[in-house]
Amino acid sequence: MTAARVERPPDESLDDFPGVFDAYFDEMFRYVSQRLGPTQAEDVVAETFLTAFRKQARYDPARAAVRTWLYGIATNLISKHRRAEARGLRARQRHGHGGNVPGPEERVTDQVSAQSLRPALASAIASLGQGERDVLLLMALAGLSHQEIAAALGISYGTVGSRLSRARTKLRVALGDANPMEADHG
Repeated sequence: MTAARVERPPDESLDDFPGVFDAYFDEMFRYVSQRLGPTQAEDVVAETFLTAFRKQARYDPARAAVRTWLYGIATNLISKHRRAEARGLRARQRHGHGGNVPGPEERVTDQVSAQSLRPALASAIASLGQGERDVLLLMALAGLSHQEIAAALGISYGTVGSRLSRARTKLRVALGDANPMEADHG
């Protein structure tokens, strides 16, 4: 009997931890890279999976899906790197893109990463409180639902909504009529 390789392990189990790693590593790397940059992302994602492996006996599938649990671990680890994230966002505000001409791989990564944020948006995101920034970026970068964000961060569904609302309001005020999504990426 030949075992078929499962594309995504069931979200209810950590029984096949190598399968969980294979299924979610790239997604976790993209999320952390968008928050901290690719250099720090390697370490944080490795630490995310190491933490998950060490704490797998404490994983409760009734509380959250494996994917959501991993986002929670990654976001908590990102908190340790919060100052670096805020510094990076402020640097992008001041300087925009660096003077180096990126290669094709870097251009693709830049298009979807926090490093390519317009300076005003980067500054506005950097000015958000930790809770607001986590909720906003889990939704915007990871595509998590309100329920998944609540489970990942260990907060109530209502808190997710209120933090997201405050974050959006602060971003609107900070950006005024500017919409960086419509700006020329030139």
